[in-house]
Amino acid sequence: MLNLVSILIGLCALLLALVGIIPFPLVPMLNWIAFPIALVGAALGVMSRHSSGRNLNILVMVISGLRLFLTGGLI
Repeated sequence: MLNLVSILIGLCALLLALVGIIPFPLVPMLNWIAFPIALVGAALGVMSRHSSGRNLNILVMVISGLRLFLTGGLI
């Protein structure tokens, strides 16, 4: 059950992270929202028996974290 919740949280965070890649003003700030949501999903994924939810959330954290790292966290 925790894995399913983790996957749902990961999909919501992935949607925010993918929209945050668009380089229009203030849209990349969604990565600041997607990263902590994916962190919560990864924590739930760690507590579950399966690893697919955890892996999805780690992927989302890498995508949004890399985007924040490359742009200095602002744009």
